[in-house]
Amino acid sequence: MFGGGQVKYDRALTVFSPEGRLFQVEYALEAIRRGTLAVAVKSKDAVCLAAQIKIPSKLMDADSIDKLFQVDEHIGVAIAGLHADSRTLINYARVQAQSYRLTYDEPVRLNMLVKSIADMKQQYTQFGGIRPFGCALFFVAVDAKGTQIYTTSPSGIYRAFKAYALGSGESTARDYLKENYKEEMSFDEIVKLALNTLKESIDETPTKENIRLIYIKTEDKKYHECSKDEVEQFLNLIKEEPKT
Repeated sequence: MFGGGQVKYDRALTVFSPEGRLFQVEYALEAIRRGTLAVAVKSKDAVCLAAQIKIPSKLMDADSIDKLFQVDEHIGVAIAGLHADSRTLINYARVQAQSYRLTYDEPVRLNMLVKSIADMKQQYTQFGGIRPFGCALFFVAVDAKGTQIYTTSPSGIYRAFKAYALGSGESTARDYLKENYKEEMSFDEIVKLALNTLKESIDETPTKENIRLIYIKTEDKKYHECSKDEVEQFLNLIKEEPKT
């Protein structure tokens, strides 16, 4: 996959191949695709983010595995790729969000925060002696512009979506979202779509132990992380759906 004529171009971050590619950035993107799957769906009334976690050993405490994080009271994020790199960026995002709140006495808009993070990521693709961040951040929020979903790439690209998936199985998940997403969906419907997308795209049965779920509603603009019991209740809803 990464052999052949590219070898002399993939040693240094700042060297372009004749095709105009930066292979170290592409390797960082591969780290993201190998991470566990996260799915976000929004409607005009709410946005939700569901993610799979992998428990590598029965000796490990599953509750210690973090995939979803709160950035501000109205912003949540899922990580895909290297956790250590992600923590650095999440801490940076939290500082930026609090700095904006202290300066302007209002919550930061997600597009502004994401652009700041993307600018930082882009700098790590331009200079020798460093490497790109091996992670993508998958943001959801409710701000002054309404419900929001944004992603950031190791290359410094950021994009907004109505529904999206990142991680292992993302291609299957995105196809499922394209087929089933509708503009006018209720809160329960977007949660069920996110969980059904996970169900169709991962290689294990979704349970309250291996699924994490957060949501933010426009009525209060507050980040809410579901307990295991709440996750189980939502999973029961998709189990009860009739087969089509």
